[in-house]
Amino acid sequence: MAEIPSHMKAWMYYDYGSFTDVLKFETKTSTVPQVKDDQVLVKVVAAALNPVDTLRMMGFFKATDSPLPTIPGYDVAGVVVKVGPQVKQLKEGDEVYGNINEKPLEDTKQIGSLAEYTAVEEKLLGLKPKNLSFPEAAGLPLAIETAYQGLERCGPLDGKFFLFWEVLVGLELLSFRHYYGPLLISSCYYANSFSLHFLRRYVDPSLSRLAKHVFGASRVAATCSTGKLEFLKSLGVDLAIDYTKENFEDLPKKFDVVFDGVGQCDKAVKAVEEGGESRFNNR
Repeated sequence: MAEIPSHMKAWMYYDYGSFTDVLKFETKTSTVPQVKDDQVLVKVVAAALNPVDTLRMMGFFKATDSPLPTIPGYDVAGVVVKVGPQVKQLKEGDEVYGNINEKPLEDTKQIGSLAEYTAVEEKLLGLKPKNLSFPEAAGLPLAIETAYQGLERCGPLDGKFFLFWEVLVGLELLSFRHYYGPLLISSCYYANSFSLHFLRRYVDPSLSRLAKHVFGASRVAATCSTGKLEFLKSLGVDLAIDYTKENFEDLPKKFDVVFDGVGQCDKAVKAVEEGGESRFNNR
């Protein structure tokens, strides 16, 4: 295992505000974090930005936030390079992924995942599946947690026809190769101001697959634009609805459960079968 440096490169902000105004790339100012007894030190290969990162950066959680300056980032995928004395399962060299903050809105870490190294409690990490790349793994933790929690609100879906919309989320892979090797960030934001290399992807496989394979829905419907219909079907969606050509609430076939990720409750109510229910994701 390579020697761990004393300082690292990282994205940081010293005051609250828009990420285009306050987020800075630092090459020498940040100290590599020391691991606590139950933590491991992860050399970051990929990290992900989520809506909560923007809200935190804008100061919405300052009452419970860690002190400034802050290195943002919740989701991470990387390689364990050091372990604390109480760590039982993980070892140096393990490829891991996870959400580094157990409580997203309080006690958040001052040193997040948008750095070369981050310290994480062992219980918050899992071994990275071998069939996933590091960027793919980094994009999972908070997204799949959110999807699972949303589906829990819907209750058992056994045998039900389930509809959800706002299915495809644009992600930008921001390459840091110009700065320090293969560190990638999967970002939910259009961040052209970063002046980095972009690769656009559209993903959200978790909700449809969880609805079927974990919560038991018999059929899943979802909305998207014309160009994404085939991709949506590849995620296991039974009925892909082109919202540019038809309104799902006007379809003759109604749905047992409707999950609204947008906040258009009037449409959701119209789309529900008599005796069915709608659920809303408060973001």
